Amino acid sequence: MLALAGCTPTEPPAEPVTSADQASTPPLAASITGPGYVGLVDGEWATGVSEATGIPRLAVLAYAGAILRAGEVYPECGVGWNTLAAIGLTESDHGRHDGSSIQADFSVTPPIYGIRLDGGNTDEITDTDGGLVDGDAEYDRAVGPMQLIPQTWASWPSDGNGDNVADPHNIADASIAAAHHMCRASGGMSTVEGWQAGIAAYNSSDEYLLAVASAAQRYYDVTR
Repeated sequence: MLALAGCTPTEPPAEPVTSADQASTPPLAASITGPGYVGLVDGEWATGVSEATGIPRLAVLAYAGAILRAGEVYPECGVGWNTLAAIGLTESDHGRHDGSSIQADFSVTPPIYGIRLDGGNTDEITDTDGGLVDGDAEYDRAVGPMQLIPQTWASWPSDGNGDNVADPHNIADASIAAAHHMCRASGGMSTVEGWQAGIAAYNSSDEYLLAVASAAQRYYDVTR
């Protein structure tokens, strides 16, 4: 996966951070507040995290809900919500790229599409989905707030907001797919090596790893 053209990753610090501490499992709400995994997350906690980090509250709920789901599928993975948030920042500014925004149902509109992966300034990935997911029947494009390529989405079609529809343009759904993808690739993200392997599965460039590590560590530090 590739960061969107024009979406500048967070600048790494003078001494680059090459991995990040992982936040603990998000707290559960005292009573379920709505459908899906997002409805299991403590709302006051999400509000506090949003205020501390500048991440939209709905994005915080999406990342936290995805961690709850990932913990069911990959209990030994150990990925923190702060890493998913760092991916979301780097890929789409938490669904805000180019004027898009997260709606009440967690869908991101207008939909976000990455550049064509035609081998010019990107890896070359010829079409794998007949244009069904990305609207391009010649080459693949990354889609949605987590910028998932069609192949990855096909492996992890997910429903995080409980509407019984799997949609890569829905940040609650896409965040689960992203978490599962990294957990499966890493073998566990609670170690430096595993964390780096998970990020490399998303994007293998050193610049990308440094940007995500810096953001993830910052989110961890300001919410401890």
